[in-house]
Amino acid sequence: MPLTFDDLLARARALPRGGGRALLGITGSPGAGKTTLAERLVRELNAGAGPGWAAHVPMDGFHLADAELERLGRRDRKGAPDTFDAAGYAALLARLRADDPGEVVYAPGFERVLEQPLAGAVPVGPAARLVVTEGNYLLLADAAWERVRARLDEVWFCAPDDAAERVRRLVARHVEFGKSPAEAAAWVRRTDEPNARLVEATRERADLVVPGAALSRAAGGAG
Repeated sequence: MPLTFDDLLARARALPRGGGRALLGITGSPGAGKTTLAERLVRELNAGAGPGWAAHVPMDGFHLADAELERLGRRDRKGAPDTFDAAGYAALLARLRADDPGEVVYAPGFERVLEQPLAGAVPVGPAARLVVTEGNYLLLADAAWERVRARLDEVWFCAPDDAAERVRRLVARHVEFGKSPAEAAAWVRRTDEPNARLVEATRERADLVVPGAALSRAAGGAG
């Protein structure tokens, strides 16, 4: 039987065991639908189990600031693995796993208009039994990123059917946040697509591959 969004919801709901907190990673190429899936999972889980039972912590909050990318000479490759603070991300995930009673953990967010990280933007309260985190490089076979994988109970890989549509969404996103259509297309070709090929090579390390049909259902609101 084809995988449905309801199947994904049930699998996510079952991850916390014995009252403890679980961490679910969602990965895939840029524009694959990671954020859409994560947001809907969290919304539906909280509707069923109560507000705050699930929390969404994006990896994007660990982008290095543009000033640091300029200093490192990496500004034109923003979004590549070495333009994130992978060690800081792993440290946050370790703190979330610790599940200290009564502690609110604040994660950084990412301001899309400014394209800059924003400290302390995402609160994860003690009631959270499932933390859903999403980003491109959760399965990368690199020392810093492997520390990220070690802190996650499962990692799901988003695999949309239509690569052209994924690229179209990426270009549209860059245009929405300030690039001209020509600049957006050039950025996707020069930066996002090489990153996508790198991410695609990690697919076999995932616990579950989420096919395009299930991603479409998550985006469209049907089970």
